[in-house]
Formats: sequence, C-alpha cells, structure tokens
Amino acid sequence: MIRTLRARLTVWYVAFFSLLLLAFSVLLHHLVARALERRLDESLTVEANTAAALLADEFKEMHGDAAVAASEVLADLRLSGSTVAFLDGSRVLGASTAIAGGKLVDIARRAADARNIVAQPEAHAAVVRQRLGGREYVTVALQPLDEIATELALLRRVMVLTLPFAIALAGIGGYWLTRRNLAPLASMAEQARRITHSNLETRLDAGAAAAEELSTLSASFNELLTRLGQSFENMRRFVGDASHELRTPISIIRGEADVALAQQRGAAEYKQALALVLDESRRLSRLVDDLLNLARADAGRVKLRVEEFYWNDLLAECCRSAQSLAGVRGVVLECAPHDDLAFRGDEELLHRMVMNLIDNAIRDTPEGGRVTVSLESRAAAVAIRIADTGAGIAPEVVPHLFERFYRGDKARSRQDGGFGLGLAIVKWIAELHNGAVEVASTPGAGSTFTVTLPR
Repeated sequence: MIRTLRARLTVWYVAFFSLLLLAFSVLLHHLVARALERRLDESLTVEANTAAALLADEFKEMHGDAAVAASEVLADLRLSGSTVAFLDGSRVLGASTAIAGGKLVDIARRAADARNIVAQPEAHAAVVRQRLGGREYVTVALQPLDEIATELALLRRVMVLTLPFAIALAGIGGYWLTRRNLAPLASMAEQARRITHSNLETRLDAGAAAAEELSTLSASFNELLTRLGQSFENMRRFVGDASHELRTPISIIRGEADVALAQQRGAAEYKQALALVLDESRRLSRLVDDLLNLARADAGRVKLRVEEFYWNDLLAECCRSAQSLAGVRGVVLECAPHDDLAFRGDEELLHRMVMNLIDNAIRDTPEGGRVTVSLESRAAAVAIRIADTGAGIAPEVVPHLFERFYRGDKARSRQDGGFGLGLAIVKWIAELHNGAVEVASTPGAGSTFTVTLPR
C-alpha cells in the first residue's frame, strides 16, 4: 500500500493523465476518421457530378446511344483511386477499369438503389440520377475504404507507441512537481519536530516560494503555538501562584503548632493558637475549593444544576449575608428593591458570583463608603450591578482584573485574606451561563461591576 503523500499524488496524477490521454486518443481517432470519410465523400460527389454531366453531353452527341456515351466518358475521365460506373437499372452500361471484380460491381448496383452519399462497410459511394431520352440513368462514383483504414491504422500505431512514453514522462514530471511543491511541507514537519515545551516561541517558516495553502497551514500552526505558549505560561504562573498562596497558610499553621508545642503553655495561649490555626485552615480550605472549581472549569467537567429561582430573592439573601462584613468595616450596603424576576440557572453558582462581587466591593470601600446592589430587567437579559464608592481601579489594572491570582493592591488583598481568584470565578460563572461581566471605574470615584445574563 502506498503510504507517502508524494507517491499517492504522483499515482493519482499519472492515472488521471493516462485517462485523459486515452480519452484524447479515442476522440482524435474518431475525429480523424470522420474527417477522412467526409473528404472522401466530397471528392466522390464531385466526381459523380462531373461524370453525370459528361454523360449527358456525350448522350446528345451519340444520338441517344447510352452505352457508347458511357464508354466515351470513361475513356476521358481521370480518376484518382475511385471507380465510376453508369447503370441503366441494374445493368452496368460501363465502368472504369478499377471496378474489375464482382464485389465492387455488387456495391455499385446496391448504391444505385440509394440516393446521394452511400456509406457501406466496404466503400463509400456518391450517386447521381438523371433522365436522358426518357430513361433514368444512374452515375455512381465509389471508392473502397482501404486507404482510410491504412491511414487510421498508422495513426493507431503512432498512438500505441507514443502513449507509454507520454505516460512515463507524466509520471516523472508529476513526481518532480509533487516533490518540489511538498518540499516546504517536509521542512515544516522537520521544524515542528524540533519544537518542545522549552522553545514554544519558535515559529514555522514555510518559505517565500511555498503555495498559499501551505502558507495558510503554517500561519494556523503558528497561531496554535502562540495559544499553546500562552496556555503553558498561564499554567506555570498558575502553579507558581497557587504554590505561593498555599505556602503562606501552611507556614502559619506549622509555625503556630511548633510554637505551641515548644513548651508548656496555658489554656488561653493554646486556645489562641488553635483559633489562629482554625482561621488559616478555613482560609486554606477556601483556596483549595477555588482551585478545584477552576480546575474543573478548565477541564469542562462542571455541569450546571439548572432550576428556576427569583433574582430579587437571591440578591436580598446575598445582602443579608454580607451585612455583617459591611458593618464591621463601616460600609453602608444597600440592596435596591425589585419586583419578582424569574430566572433559570444554577442558583448556587450565581449566589457565589454575587457574593464575590459584594465582598470585593466592601473590602475595596473605605469606612463611611457605600456599596449598592441593583437589578435591571431587560428585554432579553438580566443585569446585576454592584457599585461602590471606593478608591476605584487604575486604567492599567482593569485589563488584568479577571486573571487568576492577580491583585491590584497585593498588600491590602493579602491582609484582607483575598487570593486573587474571586473575579476569575465571577467571570467563569457568568460565561458558564452564556453571560459576561464588565467593569467601569474612575480612580477616586469608585467602581461598578455589571454582570449581564441572557434570560
């Protein structure tokens, strides 16, 4: 079985070219045969008309003796391989010497019963009928097809001899063209084999002489390499950031345990150490849950538990849950009332999305500030808007807000217990419901996050 693309293309090219040559040869043979027969028929027609005209003249001169007139005409005719015969009914009045042989005489008699051009397997004949002296005479000019058959046989021999050479040349040329045009593909394959995880920045070069299709393939592969490079970079950064985030609570837990066990302490000191360990354990558990959810989201293994609920009830519940944090930080949390608004989606995930946005807004709003949660019903979508009166977000930070482990103010976020995963989870949950999240912020005037979900 042929396995290489070069050989397959060559075989298909040779097969197609062979069929094309064969069809052309058959067509050429047919056209040449038709042309030779047409030329023969035209020549016989001229000879038959000429002989008939001469017979009419001689018939007048011989005072109605048709046999003598036919002999005179035949004596004066100059024929080129054809035969002319004059017939009175089925009786042959006269014929050129080339009609010698009963076979041609029979052909002439059969032709006399026809009109105009007669094509028979052995010969072609032209017939002219005329009335002289009250009787009908037939002039027949005929010629065997031997000469045409000889010429066609020569044409067939030429075809049989030249076709193999033409097919062989087509095979050689097809192989050379295929190899030449597929050379950039072989070069690209060699370049691709040298690309590993350590040099993903390398790009394929199809060459200036490459075909447009190969250039498109090279560009598409380079785009794939770019996406792979970005994915590897994101994965490396994700692993590094996750390791860093996990190391901090683990170090605190281990440090507190070491200090508590270093010497005998009172119940109050053990209780304080255990409380700190408990807080860090909860923080660590929350981080692990976030990482697990994002890993499942990346793997496409999260399935929505779709059910019907009311957005106004969900937002009211979120505001009640966040009131304690807002009170501790001295922030006013307002939840704008709204009529019942039914929606179908994963209520648990959407609850978490709203809580993440409210939590971020409260943490980024200074004491005495205000956080407003509102709901807007549109024709084909629902918009959830969380606005705060905090310090706002710098323009250069906005494009990175939804990246994992990204912090606009790393020191403050770490102190408040954030991991830089909240907004990434918000974006994931919104996109999981075919929605989107947008942010509008003015430094010093606060920020507004808007989640739009199709109804």
